[in-house]
Amino acid sequence: MEAEGLDWLLVPLHQLVSWGAAGAMVFGGVVPYIPQYRDIRRTQNAEGFSTYVCLVLLVANILRILFWFGRHFESPLLWQSVVMILTMLLMLKLCTEVRVTNELNVKRRFFADFDPHHFWHWSSFGDYVQCVLAFTGVAGYVTYLSMDSALFVETLGFLAVLTEAMLGVPQLYRNYRHQSTEGMSIKMVLMWASGDTFKTAYFLLNGAPLQFSVCGLLQVLVDLAILGQAYAFARHPQKPAPHVAHPASAKAL
Repeated sequence: MEAEGLDWLLVPLHQLVSWGAAGAMVFGGVVPYIPQYRDIRRTQNAEGFSTYVCLVLLVANILRILFWFGRHFESPLLWQSVVMILTMLLMLKLCTEVRVTNELNVKRRFFADFDPHHFWHWSSFGDYVQCVLAFTGVAGYVTYLSMDSALFVETLGFLAVLTEAMLGVPQLYRNYRHQSTEGMSIKMVLMWASGDTFKTAYFLLNGAPLQFSVCGLLQVLVDLAILGQAYAFARHPQKPAPHVAHPASAKAL
C-alpha cells in the first residue's frame, strides 16, 4: 500500500532519469570536442589534433546509422550518431581553415585528384564533404542490396562499433610518433574516458547489441592508454635535439 502511494513520485522520477540518460547519450559524445575546438580557434594551430579522429568517427557513425536500418536499436544511439557527424564536420571545417591559412606556397590538394598519398589532407572543407558523401552513397547502396542477410547486418554493426572503438588510436599513434602530447587537450581525453565509461555502462544496462558493449570496453582501454602517455611524457619530456652547425657555416666561421 505504501509502495503504491509512492508511485506518483517514483514513476515521474524514473522517467526523468531515463530522459536525462538519453540526453546524455545524444549530446554527451560531443562535449569532449568543445575544449579542443576552442583551443584551436584561440591558438589558430590544429597540429595537436589528429583529423583522423574525425575520419574514424564519421565512418563509425555512418555505419551505425546504416546498421539501424537492418536492426533497430534505441533512438538515442541513432540521434547520437547524427549529432556526432555534424560535430565532426565542424571540427574538420575549422582544422582545414586553420591549416590552409598557416600553409604558405603549398600546392592545393583535392579529393578529385584521387591521390592516395594525400588522402584526408585536402585543402578545402568541400573536398572532405565530397568524400563523406561518396562513402555514404556506396555504403548505403551495398547495405540496401544486402539488407536481407542477417550475417551482413550483424557484421555491419560490428564494424560500426569496432571503428568507433578505434577512435583514440590515431591520437595514440601521433603521441607515440612525436613522443609528446603537446597540443592535445587533456580535458578532451578525460571527457572521452568518462563518456565512454558512461556509454559502456548504458549499453550493458539497456541490453544493447553485444557488439556495442564489447567495443565500448575496448574504447575505454584506448582512452586510458592515451592518458598514460600524457602522464609518461609529462614525467619524462623529450629533450630537444642539440643544434648541429651546418658544415658550410662552420667553414665560414
